[in-house]
Amino acid sequence: MRHPRILDRTERLVGSEGLDRLARARVILFGVGGVGSWCAEALGRTGVGHLTLVDPDLICATNVNRQVQATAGNLGQVKVHALRDRLLEIRPDADVVAVAKPWDRDTRDTFDLGAYDYVVDAIDSLNNKVELARAAHLSGARFYSAMGAASKVDPTRVRVASIWESEKCHLARLVRKRLRRRGFAGDFVCVYSDEPAQEAQAGEPGGGPSDHGNGSAVHMTATFGMILAGLVIQDAVAGSDRPDDRGRETD
Repeated sequence: MRHPRILDRTERLVGSEGLDRLARARVILFGVGGVGSWCAEALGRTGVGHLTLVDPDLICATNVNRQVQATAGNLGQVKVHALRDRLLEIRPDADVVAVAKPWDRDTRDTFDLGAYDYVVDAIDSLNNKVELARAAHLSGARFYSAMGAASKVDPTRVRVASIWESEKCHLARLVRKRLRRRGFAGDFVCVYSDEPAQEAQAGEPGGGPSDHGNGSAVHMTATFGMILAGLVIQDAVAGSDRPDDRGRETD
């Protein structure tokens, strides 16, 4: 398979066969905010062939401090559209699809997760995150999920582990609790931080006009996003099979 010159350094790193595997990989990414936008950037620049971006939100001023597609000049634009345009400026040959709607109870049946090799979760809603994990497991796609990057300042404390083995992350604890409640018998890898939450910024505006979330900074959200992308890239280059049905017994 012939690849554009802009992927030369990637090919030198992973080899022509590895780059071919990246080009064949199909990834769907839910949430393109502070974590997801940087994940998408890394996947696009590295050579992933197909990327579907899913997010219903518009760019607002409080996104600019941490979201790769957000600038003072594109406030009000649809996040996935702005990010798709950016990725196509970087790699015009890429296949990037922008879906400006949420993953939730009303829309989930419109997504064919089984059509993808990788499902990546960077959404904020706890309920939707849990339901996406369950649906991805049933689909057979490999699933990677981001836990809480807000209220953290130390990137050296970001970790990668099974959702069942993550520690000292409030969001991961809530996810585990709800998965058990729903009888989830699977497993997946998550990115989380074991740093205690920083409280100084609590209560300030977060991702949108009606979002009064905790403070967050780009060096943390981008770290989460880059690690998520790295998990996909390493797995795709290795050419591993889709995950099997090994599960964890519920309590």
